[in-house]
Amino acid sequence: MREKQKEIIAALKVKPKIDPKEEIRVSVNFLKSYLKKYPFLKTLVLGISGGQDSTLAGKLSEIAVSELRKETKDDDYRFIAVRLPYGVQEDESDALEAIDFMKADRTFRVDIKEATDATVKSVENNGITISDFNKGNIKARQRMIAQYAIAGQTSGAVVGTDHAAEAVTGFFTKYGDGATDITPLWRLDKRQGKQMLEELGAPEHLYKKVPTADLEDNQPGLPDEVALGVTYKDIDDYLEGKDISEKSAQTIEGWYQKTEHKRHTPINVYDDFWK
Repeated sequence: MREKQKEIIAALKVKPKIDPKEEIRVSVNFLKSYLKKYPFLKTLVLGISGGQDSTLAGKLSEIAVSELRKETKDDDYRFIAVRLPYGVQEDESDALEAIDFMKADRTFRVDIKEATDATVKSVENNGITISDFNKGNIKARQRMIAQYAIAGQTSGAVVGTDHAAEAVTGFFTKYGDGATDITPLWRLDKRQGKQMLEELGAPEHLYKKVPTADLEDNQPGLPDEVALGVTYKDIDDYLEGKDISEKSAQTIEGWYQKTEHKRHTPINVYDDFWK
C-alpha cells in the first residue's frame, strides 16, 4: 500500500470492510448521544436531495429520534427533512420518495433561487462578475442558511452528509454543505453507504443513481466522477486499502492535498498551516 494512502486512510478512519447493520447502529447511537448530551436540542434538520447520501443520513436521523421518543417519552424529538430546490428540481420525485422512505416527521420546502439570485446581483452591482461555478457555491451556502434558520427556530441541529469519499477529494462546498453540526456518515466510503441503504431497505434506484452535486447552471446534473476525474469505485478501493492505477491514485492524492484547507477549522496563529 502507498504511504500516502495509509496516511489518508488513518486520517479518515475508513475500514476495509464493514458490517452494515453494525455501522447503522453506530451512527444511530451517535446521533442519539449528541441529542442527549445537549438537552436543549430536540430536532435534527437535514436537506434532502434525493441522492444516496442524504437518503442515508435522513433515515439514520429518523431512526434516532424515533428511538429517543420511545425511550424518553418526549414527543418533542423530531426529524425535519428540507427540500431545497433552486427553482425547479429535475429529480424532485426522488427527493419526495426519499422523504417517504425515511418517514420524516416534518417536511419543509425552501426555494433558494430568489435569495441566491439576489446575492449574485448585489455582488455584481459592485462590478464583480460571479462565475457559474462560484454561483454554485453560493447555492450550497444558501441551502445551509435555510437549514440553520429552521434549526434555530426548532431547537435543532443540522445534520451533514459528508463521508470519506467526499472528504478525501474535498468534494463539498466550504461553509456550504461542509458546514453542519453533526456528520453520521463520516468514516464511510460511497460503497459502504450503499451497503447500509440496502440493509435498511431503501429504494434501489436512490442509491444507484449517478451522484451529482447539480450546482452549476451551465452544467446541470454534471456527474461527480466527471468533475473529479476519477470514479467512486477507485476512490472506495483506495480508501479500503486496495491497489488502483497510478493515475487514479495520483488524482485522489492531488485532490486531498489541494483541498486540505476544507478539512481544517479556520486558521489561527498557532497553526502550522501558514508557517
